Amino acid sequence: MAQKFYVVWKGRQTGIFTDWATCKSHVDGFNGARYKSFKTRSEAESAFGGKSSATSSRSSTAKKPTANSVKTYTAQEILALNAEVKIFTDGGCDPNPGKAGSGVAVYRQNQLESLWLGLFNPNGTNNTAELNALNQALIMAKKETEANQSTVIFCDSKYSIQCVTQWAANWEKKGWKKAGGEIKNLELIQEMFARYQQLKSKIKILHVNGHVGVEGNELADRMSMLAIKSKEVAFSQYHDTLDIETILAMQAG
Repeated sequence: MAQKFYVVWKGRQTGIFTDWATCKSHVDGFNGARYKSFKTRSEAESAFGGKSSATSSRSSTAKKPTANSVKTYTAQEILALNAEVKIFTDGGCDPNPGKAGSGVAVYRQNQLESLWLGLFNPNGTNNTAELNALNQALIMAKKETEANQSTVIFCDSKYSIQCVTQWAANWEKKGWKKAGGEIKNLELIQEMFARYQQLKSKIKILHVNGHVGVEGNELADRMSMLAIKSKEVAFSQYHDTLDIETILAMQAG
């Protein structure tokens, strides 16, 4: 019998597996499991988003936060969080610095509702693209909280999270200066910090590892790369069919 490769997008663990028994153990009885077999590893890697190894250990083990750090949430923890709206953000840059774009995936009641992309910059950086995506999520979160919707934002950039939730407060106290040099992306961070100050009692901004099979993060990643490919400057909604499997098969960042 020819070798098959099994991709699990939603299951107890996610990744690419080389035998059905292992795949089945991760999806059998799992609510909303999503998986598919492929004839070649390259097809499986493309569908999963470029991951060549079996399930990353990061997808099943959350990192504990240390002082001045942030906790990393697993796919299982994200799913279990009690929030009506979950917003995933990602920014991409190819090369870095170079062509940059941002993407967002919005879930309502754990179901994909919409995808967003744009903010193309031919001379951007990965950090700026990540910040731009998080900023758009904050704008969306404001509207959701005004409609009394509990909201959580998931970002795979610890830099972006810490800029807004930790470092900016000290920078502001010191006249927007820091020891050791300039604050890069200062104007954007100031705008985001002001917005976060209005929302911080109503929302959470949490960290998730990128490219470990968390669906929302993967979809936001594909949108950031599509923004680069299409050179979409405006931040706008993705209007094609929300076929998750097809979108996940797009170019990954």
